[in-house]
Amino acid sequence: MVTADDLGAAGRPRLRLMAVHAHPDDESSKGAATMAKYVAEGADVMVVTCTGGEAGSVLNPAMDRPDVLENMTEIRREEMARAAKILGVRHRWLGFVDSGLPEGDPLPPLPEGSFAVVPLEEPTEALVRVIREFRPHVILTYDENGGYPHPDHIRTHEVSMAAFDAAAEPDKFPEAGEPWQALKLYYMHGFSRARMESFHRVLTEAGLESPYQEWLDKWDADRPDVMERVTTRVECADYFEARDEALKAHATQIDPDSRWFAVPLEMQREAWSTEEYELVRSLVDSTLPEDDLFAGVREKVAT
Repeated sequence: MVTADDLGAAGRPRLRLMAVHAHPDDESSKGAATMAKYVAEGADVMVVTCTGGEAGSVLNPAMDRPDVLENMTEIRREEMARAAKILGVRHRWLGFVDSGLPEGDPLPPLPEGSFAVVPLEEPTEALVRVIREFRPHVILTYDENGGYPHPDHIRTHEVSMAAFDAAAEPDKFPEAGEPWQALKLYYMHGFSRARMESFHRVLTEAGLESPYQEWLDKWDADRPDVMERVTTRVECADYFEARDEALKAHATQIDPDSRWFAVPLEMQREAWSTEEYELVRSLVDSTLPEDDLFAGVREKVAT
């Protein structure tokens, strides 16, 4: 049943998209242009950030200052608010503590009480509560490897998969709101070898220095490219500028002179105009490959 709250400005059912991320800045480096595109088209988009990013390093030399380090939690919340405003999305903190990325041999244990070590049921219930409140039609999350093997990214995958199912079941977390069944779930896929090769090519053909040669040289020939898993490519080149501005809003983590911005936007649009996803759960019919995260959903919601 469509209610007044579900309708957009044109009186048509409003589509809702939720992206679940581990840390502030992840939403701007993974699928940001897609989210900005759907917002511009009238969809309601929410980013859920599982942790506060408290343990993240300062990766921008200009922000590596005592006053920043002493106020990291507050600063990262402010950065996240700016990025959400740039992208036009709603934002919700799930409220868990950043686990950090352990280093050493052997690896030290993760901090007690951090996101990756609390019982899975706790963040699952928290995410179920947000899903039932927002009622997304489509949910985006990380694959089983977390996109890369950070413990919080892997836990984000585990929580998202559990919450996708639990949110629809009346007997699961009955105090967390009325059940809601999302219709599709995707994994977000970021840098692929094919994308790096494309960027490297346009830079070298233009006589510019490419920072991607080093990555390509180190790429394990036996390592599969995530493009082999991609089912859905969303054309979003018109929103690359918004993506970059959202990234720069995370000033403690993004150096504006870094390789993130090595390829001029016009070259990016020419070389690689999409963001990539893998459809892993669907309760609607759609034909693969897709170019729309709401393929099959639009028809279902309109009935």
